[in-house]
Amino acid sequence: MSRFTVLGAGAMGTALCRPLVDSGWDVNLWGTWLDDHLLDAIEAGRPHPRINVEAAPGLHTFRSDALGQALEGADVVDIAVTSESLPRVTELALEHLGGLRALCLTAKGFWTAPDGTVTLLPDAIRAIAADKGVDLPPIVAIGGPVKANECAAGEVTATIWACREADVVRGLARDVSTERYGVRPSDDEVGVELCTALKNVYAIGLGIADGLGESTGVPRHNLKAATFAQAVREMSIIVEACGGRAETPYGLAGVGDLEVTGLSGRNKLYGVRLGKGERPDEALAEMNRLEQTVEGHPAAPLAVAFVSQAGLGESDLPLLHAIAGILREGTDDVYAAVAQVVRP
Repeated sequence: MSRFTVLGAGAMGTALCRPLVDSGWDVNLWGTWLDDHLLDAIEAGRPHPRINVEAAPGLHTFRSDALGQALEGADVVDIAVTSESLPRVTELALEHLGGLRALCLTAKGFWTAPDGTVTLLPDAIRAIAADKGVDLPPIVAIGGPVKANECAAGEVTATIWACREADVVRGLARDVSTERYGVRPSDDEVGVELCTALKNVYAIGLGIADGLGESTGVPRHNLKAATFAQAVREMSIIVEACGGRAETPYGLAGVGDLEVTGLSGRNKLYGVRLGKGERPDEALAEMNRLEQTVEGHPAAPLAVAFVSQAGLGESDLPLLHAIAGILREGTDDVYAAVAQVVRP
């Protein structure tokens, strides 16, 4: 039996264990120094606190001080921590990553290199490994659309995994797919990784439209639809400018992932708070208190810096800049801030 180790016992890491167990893998789940209470629930057979679904039966859990044990004998490893925790977890795990079939990445976002350059997370891992003189296996970017609670419950899920080495990701797609969890393989690592990071930022804009509707009693469905269309258009511009395929955002990685995140994801819920009139810092503090990570908040300014490196400015990507501006400075009129950039 092949072994798959997932690093990070949060919502998505735990959810991924379900199709892995169902497809016949021996699955290890390692929790970070912040995950003890999550592992307590899993080991007691209680629902995971963040997704209210029990973890897959048969997986093996490991605490933060047992990383080496969790990685022993692994064929494939997935890093499923926040973007802020990724550098530390990568450094801790590096000595155990040689010889793997693949290193998967569920973490999403951007990383600032020591020289100030903003990169995608696969390139962050490569830079950290190169600095330590470690040869990495092929990196596989795991995209969406995946709601963690539905995946963990074994509901039908279609998702996209991407790797520069097409044969690697095709083989993995075959070996992790089940009747209820289907993987579409892709060799567009850049396109998939950008979509997974950017959709968290754009989902905040979708949430703002919903929040405006809830606070006023006047639905803002048209605004949300226009925001959605503009978001996909901008993701396509960014992906193409950065060497990916312009069509990737129009599939599962972009349209699919943005749709599901814009319905009920944490970034959308943060946007709802802004649409209802909460200040960005106050809304973020409350969601942090509830252990609802808002990846789009730190990703927004990094996304602006990243696209600037690619030669794209505010005139090319008005919605991205509008959302980043709202998060940075706040505004008394989020309706106007979003509406003026999504009109034709």
